[in-house]
Amino acid sequence: MANRADFDAITRLRYQYAFGIDTRDFALLRSIFTDEIHMDFSSYNGRAAATVPADEWVAGCAKLFSGLDATQHSMTNPLVDVDEGARHATQRMAMQAAHFLDGIEFTIGGWYHDSMMRVEGSWRITAVTLNVTWRRGDESIMAAAVERSG
Repeated sequence: MANRADFDAITRLRYQYAFGIDTRDFALLRSIFTDEIHMDFSSYNGRAAATVPADEWVAGCAKLFSGLDATQHSMTNPLVDVDEGARHATQRMAMQAAHFLDGIEFTIGGWYHDSMMRVEGSWRITAVTLNVTWRRGDESIMAAAVERSG
């Protein structure tokens, strides 16, 4: 179990993740990660999980999401666990991510499972696993968004 301060700080990271993407504030998005992050989006795109520099991952997000007209990432039902030494934590949170391009929508739903560590007194995300359980709409807009942003 997490104390209230840790619970608030850890859930805020996930909300900042969503807000950074939806408002195209990629500096905010970058600020929530350690320098390297383990990303597993295999349930979404079939690619193997990998550890990547956070700057590189955020640059990829900027290219994708800047090509869309709008997005809305909604997060609910956070479950937070902090280890006994309060140095590491995990969080699971339900999510829906709606993506829009030229009046066409593509939405996914499922949950995130994040790992965090305390770095110089602040929590930072070290790993993200996206677990997609449903899809709705036209997924082709995602590739079109990357093309659009060049």
